[in-house]
Amino acid sequence: MANTNNQLTIYNSYAFGTLTQEDVQTVHQTIAKDCNESQFRLFMGVAKAADANPLIGEIYPTVYQGKLTWQFGIDYHIRKAKEMDGYMGYDVQVIHENDEFEYSMERAEDGRYYLSIEKYKGGFPLGKPIGGYAMAYKEGFMPFSVLMDIEEVEHYKRSAIGMQKTMWTNNFKDMFKKHMVKRALKAAFGLRFDDGDGEQGEGPAPYNPYERKDITPEADAVAVAEKEKPPLQGNGEEPAVNLLDQARSDMKRKFSQLGITDPADMQSYILKHANPKGSKPTLPELKGLLKIMDMHIAEKAAQEQANDELPV
Repeated sequence: MANTNNQLTIYNSYAFGTLTQEDVQTVHQTIAKDCNESQFRLFMGVAKAADANPLIGEIYPTVYQGKLTWQFGIDYHIRKAKEMDGYMGYDVQVIHENDEFEYSMERAEDGRYYLSIEKYKGGFPLGKPIGGYAMAYKEGFMPFSVLMDIEEVEHYKRSAIGMQKTMWTNNFKDMFKKHMVKRALKAAFGLRFDDGDGEQGEGPAPYNPYERKDITPEADAVAVAEKEKPPLQGNGEEPAVNLLDQARSDMKRKFSQLGITDPADMQSYILKHANPKGSKPTLPELKGLLKIMDMHIAEKAAQEQANDELPV
């Protein structure tokens, strides 16, 4: 009994929201039973900073090979999206090999492209899952879409983390839907919280919705700066570098980092994010595009590093 009282004293500073000291102890004895004391205190600190309730599956820990990781559940993503202005729900669908499915890229009035489902017709037998899509709806915007091939998530079935492998194997379609919805909601509402691990040290700062940086004024500033200096720069000894060629080279390199290699996919990406006024992006448009690509590369790297979309 004395040991229990000591634990409750330690846990007391981590009680938050509607969680009582007993609730926090329950978390430690159930979903966080594999955590040692320091790992548990860190996990509860992360949950508190993110305003995520572990009792209802909004965040959960796992310890693999002595290393703590934490993951945010689908309910947390949905709640945070609902707290943002303009939330109008989402749709998600798994596509099977016997379905009739067609999609296209449509251009909105603002010049940006969005995914349009042209035809979806299913029946029994369904056949094997081959892909899927999720759409998040935000007032005043075209749908934010995620379209995925099944091969993009097959690696979860081979995960070294037992729970992850089990859930993705036994509940594959449910897990696949949640995975797509998370990505769509993040894209639509700029949700900037990520799964993580205890090696991050002090844990995350208190949660704040991501505010996307407006790149337009910066792009305009670049355009003015370029007009004030020669288009070619060099030191007289080394070959001069054309700024537009350099930007195009950077764009190709970043496409490779994003895993976008098909020319048609590249063109769609450019049209969507650079919104060029002409047939080819100008230098200011490319500068803005490169910054957006950096954002997407960072998001892709975080997802690959985590690689731990555990059950929710």
